[in-house]
Amino acid sequence: MSYTLTISSTGDEVEIEEGQTILDACLRAGIWLPHACCHGMCATCKIDIEDGEIEHGDASPFALMDSERDEGKALACCATLESDVTIDAEIEEDPDAEGIPVEDYEGTVEAIERLTPTIRGIRIRLDREIAFQPGQYVNLEIGGDAALTRAFSIANDRGDGTLVELNVRIVPGGKGTTWLHENLNEGDRIRLSGPYGRFFVRKSARQPMLFIAGGSGLSSPRSMILDLLAGGEDQAITLVYGARNREELYYHESFEELAAEHPNFTYVPALSDEPEGSDWTGVRGFAHEAAKEAFDNDFRGLKAYLCGPPPMIEAAISTLMQGRLFEKDIYTEKFFSAADAQQIRSPLFRRI
Repeated sequence: MSYTLTISSTGDEVEIEEGQTILDACLRAGIWLPHACCHGMCATCKIDIEDGEIEHGDASPFALMDSERDEGKALACCATLESDVTIDAEIEEDPDAEGIPVEDYEGTVEAIERLTPTIRGIRIRLDREIAFQPGQYVNLEIGGDAALTRAFSIANDRGDGTLVELNVRIVPGGKGTTWLHENLNEGDRIRLSGPYGRFFVRKSARQPMLFIAGGSGLSSPRSMILDLLAGGEDQAITLVYGARNREELYYHESFEELAAEHPNFTYVPALSDEPEGSDWTGVRGFAHEAAKEAFDNDFRGLKAYLCGPPPMIEAAISTLMQGRLFEKDIYTEKFFSAADAQQIRSPLFRRI
């Protein structure tokens, strides 16, 4: 059995299967709805039910209060239909967004590389081509269990349509990342779905770009930068990448080569905990401090893209705004695990 979902603000109609969430159906139809955690905890995907009957699912009472349910609100990531339904949602149009439908894919693990002591590079050769916008992510099925998935940003550009490269940092005690580090082997078959996310370059702005990344948050900026340079982008592009020490600094040589090949690309690696007396001659300190120094605390006229641990994101946002960059010009990656979604989020976190 299926029902019809109508979005009143756009006039779009989507067929939704029984038990399928509103968010999943819309994304698979190429219609973007605001969302973040996908676990019913962050309230980013809150919508208004204008007509029809729905089941709220596992929406947290903190993200969706009883009074809001009575007012006809729901969380798109949890809600399923019990009749034809009409909703209203805040859908922002963006000229640079590519409306790519979410699909399911299968592939073979082509290579597993030790990028750092805690990060593995996993190259997956898909059975068919995938379309994605650099900055987006996929949901990877863990251990053949369709109910257990984890989100990882795509780290490669769009030059090879059947390739998906992921950077996976092991999370102590994390079931998904531990399995990928310890049990996944080259030649294994694997399933994923995507692309997801609203993190992409605003090329039409024609403004210089600053990317600030930390840890495995380098995945999305790498994909975006590789795509920009391959496409002949002539705007100034700066990557500031923060790691604890030289051992945790990865893709370092390839970024140095790109900076040598492309006059408009600048690469600034910064190490926050490199042992004194080592042969490191680059910047020491945190990524936001390195960005402040590189731009002399004046970020006016830039578009900034941030991806990394929440403390890095918050520090970077504060630094950029102190350096006179408006919030509207700061973009951050927006996918969260169930654990992440329960943490307090910065009021400076831009909703896009």
